[in-house]
Amino acid sequence: MIDLSKLSALELHYAASKLLSDYVETIDEDRLEQWPDLFVTDCVYQVIARENADRGLPTSAIYCDSRGMLVDRIVALRHANIYAKHYYRHVLSNVNVKGVEGDELVVQSNYVVLQTLVEGDTHVFNAGKYLDRMVATPDGLRFKRKVVVFDTYRIPNLLVTPL
Repeated sequence: MIDLSKLSALELHYAASKLLSDYVETIDEDRLEQWPDLFVTDCVYQVIARENADRGLPTSAIYCDSRGMLVDRIVALRHANIYAKHYYRHVLSNVNVKGVEGDELVVQSNYVVLQTLVEGDTHVFNAGKYLDRMVATPDGLRFKRKVVVFDTYRIPNLLVTPL
């Protein structure tokens, strides 16, 4: 297992960027069953509006506090939810490794999610920032905590796919 404190700034940046790239590719390529594997068992995944995050209010659009809840979310998405077929394309920028705190790598980055509906129209679906805490595992870095703070105050349709 990797000792984060022994890695150079460049190695930390690469490792964080790789996990983020794997994360968005898994969503964009509709391999959602693999998405929970990018998190440790006792993780937190939260999608919260910027206005709530800025005010310290806990109300979130999505809140999962274990990998099991992430799996349940994907099972429901595949088998219970009814929604219009769509495709996501993430654009990531400004991956900023803030440092190592204990055994966690603290990372902030920006994202934009483009959504294409089956009719072919593409629009900006959501934009914001990722606030991540990553930990080393035998399988590489995994998310311990992923907070998605979205700037887009109005989500035009149901938020079913992870951001």
